[in-house]
Amino acid sequence: MKKQQDRIRVGLVGLGFGKEFVPIYQAHPQVAEVAVCDANTDRLRAVADPLGIARRYDSLANMLADKDLDAIHIVSGIPDHARQVVAVLQAGKHCACTVPMATSIKDIRAIIRAVRSSGKNYMMMETAVYTREFLYAQELFKSSRLGRLQFLRGAHYQDMECWPDYWMGLPPMWYATHAIAPCLALANTRATEVHCYGAGLMRKELHKQYRNPFPLETAIFQLAKKGLAMEVTRSLFHLGRDYTEMFNAYGENGVFEWPQMEGCENPVLHELSPVQPQQRRKATQQRIEIPDFASRLPRAIRLFTKPHRVMDQQHQSFLQGGGHGGSHPHLVHEFVSSIIEKRKSWMDEITAANWTAAGICAHASAMRGGARVTVPSFD
Repeated sequence: MKKQQDRIRVGLVGLGFGKEFVPIYQAHPQVAEVAVCDANTDRLRAVADPLGIARRYDSLANMLADKDLDAIHIVSGIPDHARQVVAVLQAGKHCACTVPMATSIKDIRAIIRAVRSSGKNYMMMETAVYTREFLYAQELFKSSRLGRLQFLRGAHYQDMECWPDYWMGLPPMWYATHAIAPCLALANTRATEVHCYGAGLMRKELHKQYRNPFPLETAIFQLAKKGLAMEVTRSLFHLGRDYTEMFNAYGENGVFEWPQMEGCENPVLHELSPVQPQQRRKATQQRIEIPDFASRLPRAIRLFTKPHRVMDQQHQSFLQGGGHGGSHPHLVHEFVSSIIEKRKSWMDEITAANWTAAGICAHASAMRGGARVTVPSFD
């Protein structure tokens, strides 16, 4: 009888943002070894040397040839995601990938086929559904303090000037999962239809790469759950708003609202007293101190939800824009655990497809002047 695997070897591709995850994998009790890959050999050496990593590769192809690796975590540029994920799965390795899953419905379906033919796990590493704020809102909903959900709103504002070239002119809704995912995950549903409008004026040189004229797009989605709709806004250029990834959840008894200013104030919980005959409902509001959810993690990686030092630099696993609300160790733990426990991750290929396709279809609607577009089902 074959002994059940209790530790795995993980390779990580892309050491820009990806370097944030390397020490988390190294500390995870069910990871035996970590390998790293980056085409920039100087960056490869700068990460691998101080962390004592022996397995290092300058191409994904070389990493995939390593038969000892069980799983690969892709943290590369958006245009490479679908191609690289399919290659990993076809090589017989489990695959995690940063968002978005893909930028076309065709590529989403290609990944789903690769998962099914390989029998390996796919997980989209969506940070927004493991932030402290989301985990707290999820507890509010599960405890019935919000009541039945009536409406959901998400937004992601970020200026991408001077980022890598593939960002220049990117359709905003192609990278909207940080705003879409927490809404759909909280309601445990998917988008079925969308009307989306582009807004703003963008420099002509930013139109060229993707033929996208919009620096901002805003959409209304009909959801599969009866009586529920969602509004999402995404911007990438020409908007004088500081960075934020946010969601609001509107229930019949309570409302969770994201703070207006990141780092300066806490979220707000609005509540109304229960409905009584011929009585007005009493309203209360309070600023919420969001707890840390590190206790859900193995002890060895709990410190990665808080600021600490790695390689003589401030590790970004806490700061907004780097660690995304303490989400990184939760993502690593879910990916590793799903492989060890021989189950799908809850953010599997179908969930990822539903979250990603909503944004792809929203941009298609914007390019058609807000026409209704049906979001495909992948079940």
